Amino acid sequence: MASPAATDSNSAPSPTATTIFTNGRFFISADSFKRTTTATTGSPGSVHPEPAPQASFADCMITTDSKIAFVGPTDHPAVAGALAAGASTVDLGGRIVLPGFVDGHMHLMLMGQFLKAVDLGKCKNLDGIRSTIRTWAAAHPAAERIVCRGWMHSMTDGAALASMLEDLDARPIYVSAKDLHSTWCSWAALAELGVDAATPEVPGGSIARDAGGNPTGLLSEAANINLVWPHLARIATLDERIERLEAAFAEYTASGYTGLVDMAMDETAWEAVQALLKRRAARGDPPPPCRLAAHWLVAPKGTDAAAEAAHFAQVDRAAALRDQFNLTTSPACRIAGIKLICDGVIDACTAALSEPYTSAPHTSGGDPLWPRAALLPVVRRAAQHGLQIALHAIGDAAITTAIDVLEETAAAASAGGTHAPPHRPRIEHLELASARDAARLGALGITASIQPAHADPWVLRAWPALLGASRCGRAFAYGEFHACGAPLALGSDAPTAPHGVWGAWHTAVTRASAREPAYAVRVNERFRLDVATVAAAQTAGAAYSCCLDGVAGRLERGLSADFVVVDLEWAADSVARGRVLETWFEGRKVFDAAAAGGQPV
Repeated sequence: MASPAATDSNSAPSPTATTIFTNGRFFISADSFKRTTTATTGSPGSVHPEPAPQASFADCMITTDSKIAFVGPTDHPAVAGALAAGASTVDLGGRIVLPGFVDGHMHLMLMGQFLKAVDLGKCKNLDGIRSTIRTWAAAHPAAERIVCRGWMHSMTDGAALASMLEDLDARPIYVSAKDLHSTWCSWAALAELGVDAATPEVPGGSIARDAGGNPTGLLSEAANINLVWPHLARIATLDERIERLEAAFAEYTASGYTGLVDMAMDETAWEAVQALLKRRAARGDPPPPCRLAAHWLVAPKGTDAAAEAAHFAQVDRAAALRDQFNLTTSPACRIAGIKLICDGVIDACTAALSEPYTSAPHTSGGDPLWPRAALLPVVRRAAQHGLQIALHAIGDAAITTAIDVLEETAAAASAGGTHAPPHRPRIEHLELASARDAARLGALGITASIQPAHADPWVLRAWPALLGASRCGRAFAYGEFHACGAPLALGSDAPTAPHGVWGAWHTAVTRASAREPAYAVRVNERFRLDVATVAAAQTAGAAYSCCLDGVAGRLERGLSADFVVVDLEWAADSVARGRVLETWFEGRKVFDAAAAGGQPV
């Protein structure tokens, strides 16, 4: 990957600076993601995007200052008029131009943190993991602890014991699961966390223990979110957190992104983001060239009255921040809504299923992280505040509950309740949806927030044993969501998966592996999407999902001049070879692959 290189991000264009971009293929996402009036979640007449099957391209675009002024044919009078008025010209050499990418689901602080973590993603088994950690430890003797990423449960046959790490190094070792839902800790890490036999269980999470109640190394779900994540964030200085955020923004800019939707914002990360913006302003620099819309993570605290009060306090905090930091007052960085994690993940057998796991007949995913009785009041509270609601739901049971709660909240609003219908509600992941629920997404106008990198067949090798062939046939039903009219928003879920778009696009349009191209298995090809739909979902769809569609997401007159110049063959079997050449934000070139050493992303 190229080293991200900004070109002129600190220089504002001169007054009424007009540029004509010619000899390009400008993707008209307004055609491939047209806007239609459709009843959504109890709100008749709400507008949501509906993908159409064909892509269309223009051959010329004009920008004036930070806005798009024209998209259309080169022989249009507007082009001649701009030339006569002294506009500059840029010849794109026949390249495809797309709207700036928007990552519809990612984790900014964790992304920055894991850029410096030990990458275990290529390891095949425990021996590979141990060798990689040992090599890194020897090369970094001054590091106070060892933080790793990319571990999958299947690499260690589901085992995650502190004893498996202990002889590697005396320093604390934290091994984050690829899905971020659990962390495998060494004994030293458990001690640093203060987790021992006396540590109480965390509602909605688990601390793996032996028969005597002693922790054995694995912290999952809410135990991971409430114990490990805050600890690793707290031990970093503010300067370190800002450095990590800057690194994450730079990586995204180099990958063609001009918008991000963070799905796990908390006080520690928010403080660092605000400090970053203040420091940039103090030295006369603009915000990062990537707009950030954040969903405040609401952590489960239990099911009693005190827990409900704690839940409401978290929602109220998000609403107060949204009132201060919104699209009008703070377009570069704002609070969009809340996020609730309703279940776990398939690989750890913590996703909530309607029937037991094939490999573990005694469990259907354990107790829900958010029982319906606790979830519904929180969703209604968020709706009262007008916050967007994002519900993580992977297993079919969790997906059904999430849709039920959104539908019931909307119905109560329509019946004269004290709250408005949920505004552009969204469900994250949707990895094992029933056909009935796939249809309900479209009928209710719920955005399907999808991350195709998780559908990579190489990543799913354990699923047949975990779920059985029949249920695997429902995995990642993206094409069905699309056919049923659900708005699609594409995201990476970085750092749980690569943030670059090309591998995910490859899997979305072929259902083949990008991680291991030689792996011949394809998963549920009937659910694949076409290239135009994927491109639109990564741009217009993701922008719509965070209410940015009036600002960016399409190459359209009046919208922000956010676009990416790519080297791309517009065919399903070729998208994996796509490359980002230039990223433009508000009419400024903010990344140039040539300036970064000639290695496009």
